[in-house]
Amino acid sequence: MSLERIFAVLQQEFYITARSVEVIVDLPFWSLITVVVFGFVTRFLASVMNPTVAQYLYLGTLMWEIIRVTQYSMSLGALWNVWSHNFSNMFITPLSMREYVVAQMISAAAKSLVLFAVVASIAAFLFDFNVLSMGLGTVGLGFVNLLWFAYSIGLFILGVILRLGTRIQALAWGLVLIFQPLTAAYYPLSVMPPVLQSVARAFPPTYVFEAARAGLGTPEINWDYAAIAAAENVVYFVLSVWFFDYMYRRSRQTGQFARNEE
Repeated sequence: MSLERIFAVLQQEFYITARSVEVIVDLPFWSLITVVVFGFVTRFLASVMNPTVAQYLYLGTLMWEIIRVTQYSMSLGALWNVWSHNFSNMFITPLSMREYVVAQMISAAAKSLVLFAVVASIAAFLFDFNVLSMGLGTVGLGFVNLLWFAYSIGLFILGVILRLGTRIQALAWGLVLIFQPLTAAYYPLSVMPPVLQSVARAFPPTYVFEAARAGLGTPEINWDYAAIAAAENVVYFVLSVWFFDYMYRRSRQTGQFARNEE
């Protein structure tokens, strides 16, 4: 892989992010609105119930932004080039799909880190909610695990779009929302029906959110949850890479790769 070509794709991503009104609305603007609205909701709930329990909603909201921003960047990065009829042109150059995907992963991680830092700072200064109160280790491990899960979802969605075309591009926005209720993002796993609890345990974010909520009371790293989440992430990421590679090859073989820009 060429670092120079990866850096070139990152430059393109920077220009698109900085100059596209759609990206500005979908990423920083939406994140800012979310942190403010749910900040007030949490403040109200804390006044009528156990403050720690009320903070579960806000904690889940802030950490879900890691998944949302990363997956959005992974899936939409390619779509911007498809919509501008430029995607296939990029691969006339020596740029490989692997280099392109690595660049998208780096870009997604940077956007997610910056926006999470911003919303966490707003939560701390405006609503007196410090995510670091659950421990820097818990936050760091949680960020990495949520990031890699979002990578897997992003690769899966991108593979489907490359193979089936932009007629199903709505998956880039909507598919990830399926995992919100299934990963206990806003509430303890224990409140879910037993069947859904079993389903939730199959997803890495469930353990991240459970560890984060526990960290609000006891700021210690839950190594068991972190290890389970990491192990599941390895499985999901390997499967998503295989799936993306298969769909990409089929897209080229059937000619769908070029037809996506029609």
